[in-house]
Amino acid sequence: MSDTDLPPPSTPRPGPWDPRPQDAVAARSAPVEPGRPQAGEPPLDKGQHPAWAIVSTLLLGGFIWYLTGSLIMVVALLFGLFVHEYGHVLAMNRLGMGPARIYIIPFLGGLAKSQRLPQSEWHGVLVSLAGPAFGLLAAIPFYGLYLATGQGAWLQGVFVVAFLNLINLAPAPPLDGSKALGPVLARIHPMVEKGVMLAIGALVVFWGVSNGSWIFAAFLAIALIGHLRRGAWRPEGRQLTWKEAGQSVGLFVLTAIACAAVGFSALMPGAPNAAEALSHGAGFFEFNR
Repeated sequence: MSDTDLPPPSTPRPGPWDPRPQDAVAARSAPVEPGRPQAGEPPLDKGQHPAWAIVSTLLLGGFIWYLTGSLIMVVALLFGLFVHEYGHVLAMNRLGMGPARIYIIPFLGGLAKSQRLPQSEWHGVLVSLAGPAFGLLAAIPFYGLYLATGQGAWLQGVFVVAFLNLINLAPAPPLDGSKALGPVLARIHPMVEKGVMLAIGALVVFWGVSNGSWIFAAFLAIALIGHLRRGAWRPEGRQLTWKEAGQSVGLFVLTAIACAAVGFSALMPGAPNAAEALSHGAGFFEFNR
């Protein structure tokens, strides 16, 4: 055996458990399997454990029952929450941010979590508005039960679903409205976004405290403080173009109008006129106290 028969020191002979060179080349050239994180990405989010998801849903439902004493309200809020979050999930998966998962937060609500960040702020706007827009579909069963039975109690479910999605459009962190309008304001100037978001966030926290929604107010206050302590507010994705900014505002207004229209349709059958229906609806926001 001559010296030329030995492998050079820089390239040791592969062991029995090492991958073969041809296998490594094939792995690099193979297409990425959908639903799996690519190289360099964090591990795939497996989602909320089913047992904890059930417990969280029961805690949230029990809390709603404690506040309202209405089974219709419990079912409407829980069903509306799931449909709302599933709207976010559908948009995330469609825009390459999936596989997205739904998490239920005891006493507060839920959230949809993506596996990847949006490729652009425009995608982020679409995801944020997909929840309230898709969430309105949860009102259909309650409106159908009202038409079938003639019992006005089912309209409570319709209104609650509309209210849930409309309140999420408030441009206060971390609600959907802040993620839909925030990039538009940042397109003008980053300080405009910060000033508006913090001012409206403080107003919403004050509203929660004034009408006794202490947990809701505390949740928003914590989110507001978190935004104050953040460095770069928009580190991910391409910035909105002016055309996309205009489209974002248009979609936001259309979604808000749709939510308000669904809520108004639930108030009209039990009110003598439109003004009385609006007054009754404002009472849910504590505007006419």
